[in-house]
Amino acid sequence: MDVQHVPAMPAFAERFGYSQAKRIGPCIALSGTPPRDAEGRVVGQGDVYAQALQVLENVRDSLRRLGAGPEHVLRSRVYLTDMAHVWDIGRAHLAFYGDSLPAVALVKVPQFFDPDILVEMDADAWLPD
Repeated sequence: MDVQHVPAMPAFAERFGYSQAKRIGPCIALSGTPPRDAEGRVVGQGDVYAQALQVLENVRDSLRRLGAGPEHVLRSRVYLTDMAHVWDIGRAHLAFYGDSLPAVALVKVPQFFDPDILVEMDADAWLPD
């Protein structure tokens, strides 16, 4: 069975040992995806909507690299530091997923590894034959 990986940023992968995403056959799992740009900088400091948009662009990139798109996502998990921001994040989530309507879970966390991060998301996807 074919196995593919999207590598995590080297600064994290080398110290933790993981992939940003992994595909085995039709199954795809995306790790917690932060609002970082290609250079590893946090995008949208203090702006949860801007961070959610960056997270979802990073999710799109990982899915694309594994031959999938948002329409293949079965489940999305949203981790946020403040439930007061749920509707801003929800607005970005709705725009990204549209009518594909994945199952979703919202999880409040006290903070992330980087305190400038307000939201992360992960996802599970399935590619039909």
